Amino acid sequence: MKIFKFGGASVKDADGVKNVLNVLKTVGHEDVLIVVSAMGKMTNALELVITNYFDKSTEFNASLQEVKKYHNQILMDLFDDEDDDVFFAINSHLADLEYFLRSNKSPNYSFVYDQVISYGELISTTIVSHYFNEQGLKNSWIDVRNFIKTDNNYRDGNVDWEQTQKLISKGVKKKNLNITQGFLGSDENNFTTTLGREGSDYTAAIFAYCLGAESVTIWKDVPGVMNADPRYFENAILLNQISYREAIELAFYGASVIHPKTLQPLQRKEIPLFVKSFINPLLPGTSVSKGADLDPLIPCFIIKKNQLLLSLSSLDFSFMMEDHMSEIFALFSEHKIKVNLIQNSAISFSVCIEDKYGNFDALKTSLSKKFKVSYNENVSLYTVRHFDEEALQIVEKNKTILLKQISRGTLQVVTKE
Repeated sequence: MKIFKFGGASVKDADGVKNVLNVLKTVGHEDVLIVVSAMGKMTNALELVITNYFDKSTEFNASLQEVKKYHNQILMDLFDDEDDDVFFAINSHLADLEYFLRSNKSPNYSFVYDQVISYGELISTTIVSHYFNEQGLKNSWIDVRNFIKTDNNYRDGNVDWEQTQKLISKGVKKKNLNITQGFLGSDENNFTTTLGREGSDYTAAIFAYCLGAESVTIWKDVPGVMNADPRYFENAILLNQISYREAIELAFYGASVIHPKTLQPLQRKEIPLFVKSFINPLLPGTSVSKGADLDPLIPCFIIKKNQLLLSLSSLDFSFMMEDHMSEIFALFSEHKIKVNLIQNSAISFSVCIEDKYGNFDALKTSLSKKFKVSYNENVSLYTVRHFDEEALQIVEKNKTILLKQISRGTLQVVTKE
């Protein structure tokens, strides 16, 4: 069996859905399971609904209507008959969403987030499945929440591998074309959970691992994994081959093409991952597998925007010792702060961090009780794997350097632009 994953950009409109069908007809669809994300920027649109819901904003109804309007336009563009079952199926999902928002009593933001955000994937896969059936490509729509089981750590669920393995092995019919949702799971009480932002790649890897798949292909609007983001760097070059180890390093530092958690289950079973273009599906793309670390062996640039550079020092100028570090990292963990770079001296400690959940102010208050706190907002973190002198010059050009760190084969620079 092969696992294909199509992200939001591939199904952002009716033409996108039609193109996914064309990709499957071009590369084959027997014994395939496809994982589909929410359409376009629908996750962002549903996040706005959630924000308006908690803020009791007057914009709440309007933001909900935008969700309906967006999907309805795609339906109208794909289906000629407004009596088609798909209209009833989508209206049913939307009615369930509205019922939850009316009846919910939980003040837990993360719980509500997962229940609401999931409708993006449920609706997108329903539309894709119905369209394929109408076009003669028979498929089975499966609810991923019946297969991927997690704990109740909402917004970043931890997979119960043993239970998930049993459910997928028993419940997924091979030889069929199966369509399911990315990003979602469910806890022991069958409440929806999510696997972390960009977790649809991880979903594909989970199914691949549990089914012993031949390969995973992530279909994107780029020709494969590039050595740099073309939006920020000129002359980005396609990487033909990346080893699992190198890909995990790139993912750890923030390469956005491959989700960090995706690679570990694939490496354990040596399942190759391909990143290919849904615009030109016959191009070879990039292979992540056993083999050469990097082909071609060139510097790889990664940029993370909207970071915080946080510097701490002791209030009495005493040394920053291990017990201080332990206390600081406990607070990072408590406030769900992601640390991307660490540098320390005798009396100070600097970290480049990512405030994914908006908890920095609370963290700062906690840290200020024991440490002198200074920070820079909206900084950029550049990481270069396999750097050379030319790569260093590219990164530092026309920027204010706040922190630089060089280790074996890896350069990291925090800049203010």
